[in-house]
Amino acid sequence: MILDIITEPNKILHEATRELTGADLNNPNIKKLLIDMAETMYAKDGVGIAANQVGESYKICVIAKQFTANKKNDLILINPRWEKTTLRKTIDVEGCLSVPNTYGEVKRYKKIRVRAINENGKPIEFVAEDFFARIIQHEVDHLSGHLFVEKAKNIQYIEPGKNI
Repeated sequence: MILDIITEPNKILHEATRELTGADLNNPNIKKLLIDMAETMYAKDGVGIAANQVGESYKICVIAKQFTANKKNDLILINPRWEKTTLRKTIDVEGCLSVPNTYGEVKRYKKIRVRAINENGKPIEFVAEDFFARIIQHEVDHLSGHLFVEKAKNIQYIEPGKNI
């Protein structure tokens, strides 16, 4: 089911989300949420989505498969954390489903180590680089109650239907 995207201004986008437990992962509502988040992300042309963007205050994000390391499956990150593995940062233009038609340049780490659990409750750890790392940093910011526009420079509003 395609869910409504929560857009700015909304309090839930500025609040830290709560961690899930192993018991939470067995809840059928959480399993359905994971499916619905992925479906919503694709329907809205997103590359990632965080649970609070669909009104749920959980530490869950989904990254679209074409931007993951294996490019075969969407990546579900539950209770994700990341740390930089390099001091090198890059600047790129970002947008967000929760801040429609708004874009800005954001500086983010080029390479990060990610730790989380997957939808089955198994710990996962991997290194992400470049655009993949950028997406994860953007989504984890959501889970901490921060939007990209808080970090962005040269913010622009683009009329719907026009190119960036």
